[in-house]
Amino acid sequence: MMICGLVTKSEEPAPVPLKSISVDVVVRGFVADVVSELRYHNEEKTPVEVVFVFPLDDEAAVYAFEGLIGGTRIEAQIREKKQAEQEYEDALAEGRQAFLLEREANTSDIFTCSLGNLPPDGEATLKLSYVQALAPEPDGAIRFVLPAVLNPRYAPQGSEGGNVTKSIPRVPKGKLPYTLGLSATLESSYGINRVESKCTLEPLRYRAEDRTIAQVSLAEGHQFDRDVELLIYYEDVHKPSALLEAGKPGAAPGEQSLQQRRTWGQKLKRVLRGERTGSSLMGDPALLLTLYPSIPAPKPSQKATGEFLFLLDRSGSMECNTEYSSDSPDSPMRIQSAKETLILLLKSLPLGCYFNIYGFGSTYDSFYPQSVEYTQETMSKSLQRVKELQADLGGTEILQPLQAIYNQPCREGYPRQLFVFTDGEVFNTDEVIAEVRRHSSSHRCFSFGIGEGASTALIKGIARAAGGSAEFITGKERMQAKALQSLKKALQPAVTRISLSWDLPPGLKAELVGSGPQVIFQGQRCLIYAQIRGQNQSSGSTEGTVVLQYLFQDQTFKETMKFSLSSQETDRLPVHRLAAQALLQELEGVGEKEKEKQRLALETSLSSGVVCSQTAYVGINTELGTPLQGPLTRRDVPHPYLLPFSAPGGPAVMQGMSMNRSRRSAPAPMAMMCSMPVPPMAYSADCFYESACVGSVCSPSSVEVEPTPKKKESPFLNLVSLQNADGSWPLDSDLASILGLSEAEISSKSPAQVAPNAWATVLAILWLHVNAMEQKDEWELLEAKALSWLHATTGPQLAECVKAGNAMLGSGVSPDVFEI
Repeated sequence: MMICGLVTKSEEPAPVPLKSISVDVVVRGFVADVVSELRYHNEEKTPVEVVFVFPLDDEAAVYAFEGLIGGTRIEAQIREKKQAEQEYEDALAEGRQAFLLEREANTSDIFTCSLGNLPPDGEATLKLSYVQALAPEPDGAIRFVLPAVLNPRYAPQGSEGGNVTKSIPRVPKGKLPYTLGLSATLESSYGINRVESKCTLEPLRYRAEDRTIAQVSLAEGHQFDRDVELLIYYEDVHKPSALLEAGKPGAAPGEQSLQQRRTWGQKLKRVLRGERTGSSLMGDPALLLTLYPSIPAPKPSQKATGEFLFLLDRSGSMECNTEYSSDSPDSPMRIQSAKETLILLLKSLPLGCYFNIYGFGSTYDSFYPQSVEYTQETMSKSLQRVKELQADLGGTEILQPLQAIYNQPCREGYPRQLFVFTDGEVFNTDEVIAEVRRHSSSHRCFSFGIGEGASTALIKGIARAAGGSAEFITGKERMQAKALQSLKKALQPAVTRISLSWDLPPGLKAELVGSGPQVIFQGQRCLIYAQIRGQNQSSGSTEGTVVLQYLFQDQTFKETMKFSLSSQETDRLPVHRLAAQALLQELEGVGEKEKEKQRLALETSLSSGVVCSQTAYVGINTELGTPLQGPLTRRDVPHPYLLPFSAPGGPAVMQGMSMNRSRRSAPAPMAMMCSMPVPPMAYSADCFYESACVGSVCSPSSVEVEPTPKKKESPFLNLVSLQNADGSWPLDSDLASILGLSEAEISSKSPAQVAPNAWATVLAILWLHVNAMEQKDEWELLEAKALSWLHATTGPQLAECVKAGNAMLGSGVSPDVFEI
């Protein structure tokens, strides 16, 4: 194991030209429109090139880039990526000022912003615009995140291409040379209740008496060393909504002939057949529909079957806390939180299913050679092994264990459900997503991003590829509640035969963007993007209707929604950009017809202005400068180094890196010092566990680290651990200790002719309702198993047990809880 970190050769760090970041956010309902301004100032005596690598959410649609250089406003143009890079390099060689914005090749959530030829004492401001759809959290909050944490992503051995995250210089926490300011305007017709954040905010200010408009901003002095998260609570968040946005002025409307009128799903099929399309998203009005299908919640049953596979990240970085913050020392360790979650999931599985648990890092292992039946014996054995798991497997190579899972044949009649728990520090993201997509017909994937900096591209991408759902856990959030909600979705039978039908006035036609909704879960939102084409030939009709139809458990359901055909005009066209991004995500998957799909993706990106893997924004100052005589001095903008300790001469002294090199070359070689093995520690990235650290310095490991004190298990988790696989609890001293009674006292109060396990199970359920109601989402499935077992074993005596249990525990839980 190595302790690695980028350090500067000189004692004095070079000045960092990035001075401040200012972010303006407008959240309208479920759409966030964001403009970030980056202000630069070169304090050196020679021209420099500034490179800033930063994260964005996987679903963010970057659609505009411009600069103010020397008083001249320059609007960047979207180009094919290679062309944009060449134009940028040519401009620098001619002594011109230029700037470039591009997405990294291996992942969709990392961008690089380059500002070239910033003269001595020169100033520049670059403005980046993007739009993002926001999803409600399980508690109803609308979650907006401005990502700051960009952990080094682990590149597997033999992977091609450079790993841009490992060449980012790091500075100690609280020592960033640039500041952050953020202001958000919130608009919702439902009314804004409150805003919460783990960052310090200025008081919420309402701009309308009905509380439909409000403003909030970060408090002064905020250090951009953690993600900025806003949790926005509306008065009523689960109402269906529709937003029709007028097309871009001057843009040509879409194809109008009957032969050419096709949905984007049909266009995709045409592309797969090698046909040309040529339609633009921007000319016609774009519609965004948000629906909440009212699928009846299937009652958990002991007879539910399935194969449940749990893939747990055991790389070194899982020893970190879920929140990098010195003022939040009580945030849980990632690995500990994942282990507790696995215990709850194991206890919640239905009898008769099959399961297996995999762990991965630089290598991988599994509890069993293949999935085993869920019984008391296999559950107990697995439970003990889960408690012994450690984050001791090195880096983050997730592709091999996924391939091993997919090589295992599926069991007929047992739908495969894959749960992936990871902090997402993976660099070959696209390759991993492609592997999941190749096997999407054989399973559903539910993914969990643990801790700040988890790759949104990986977590959302694998869930989207295999028809599951994605969740993120940061700070003091409990992973368990989100994992159990995902298990409920996994236990839900799949919704099939999803279709849409439209009823519009004569002359109008709705065309779906992309292939439309493919997955529907109970209570989860469903986004639909469409274009409205043609001219309304009806003078009185100003409404349209859409019907979403699907099959669930052999029953057909319909969701009908009316929407206004009055379109809103906006300069930024957020709905159009979101529609383009949704289509691009669908097109940029790897498949047999990759070239044809990429051709349509390139066409969509260039026409909409939304950046994809094939495009980039480039802006050039046309004023001639002095041609360069050599490579520009490169200044990489640092990120915070987030480890909770400082190693002498090691990571905590890392500063802004200064190297003379061309923009595309590899980092200059640095001295390499290898450390001796040390006990496991909490690191911010898996690169600190690699056996070789190219382009980094391995510092001496003479650091003594105090062992982390073992966290005392909660009574709730202890109670859960005692439950049997069939849902019952044993009557023993462990249960008595949790109840605060003696085993003899409990036995003496048992109603006559009641089995000890039945009496113990009633008391356990009563305890949960009295002592753990705040965690009800985590034990609902456990309770359902217990109730099913009770009804099958106790019969009419159950009511008497509940009455006696309430009397003994001094509780007043209603018999309705026991369905009697």
